[in-house]
Amino acid sequence: MGFHHVALATHDTQATHEFYTEVMGFSLVKVVAAPNPGDHGGWSKHFFYTTGESTENGMIAFWEIHDSVIGDDFPVDINATAGLPAWVNHVAFDAPTVEDLHRHRDRWLSHGRHVLEVDHDFCTSIYIRDPSGNLVEFCHTNRPFSDTERADALRLLHDPAPELETEKSPIVHAPAPVPA
Repeated sequence: MGFHHVALATHDTQATHEFYTEVMGFSLVKVVAAPNPGDHGGWSKHFFYTTGESTENGMIAFWEIHDSVIGDDFPVDINATAGLPAWVNHVAFDAPTVEDLHRHRDRWLSHGRHVLEVDHDFCTSIYIRDPSGNLVEFCHTNRPFSDTERADALRLLHDPAPELETEKSPIVHAPAPVPA
């Protein structure tokens, strides 16, 4: 079972729309404008983008909030709000093939984005930040999980002091192109 959608707040609907359609390559499929829940008034737009060929691949949605009680200065960067580094909370989208991953990377570069690429062994990921500062990722699974990985997963999950992996994941920085 996959996600139906993940929803985040934004302060800049236009920048968010341009980023998720042009840079990410997603399609806007639905906008709901309605009164906010509760009795203090206000209204919101809730807008949805497909992340693949259809909504069956899942969606990402955003809130444009107009509410005098909430105000207009609420935080939208989920890591900064929690006092965490940018790499902790993020949204990762599937790249079914290496060619898909490269296609996304090349589109990001064509939009002037600096792309971070990491080979995690079992998967390869590319990362950038959206207009709200949230980290987004495309990830390609390189291989199936081994029987050893599956057997060790529960043990490692419950180990209060697990043995740490010592091999560093190769990181590639693809800087944004310099304008001519």
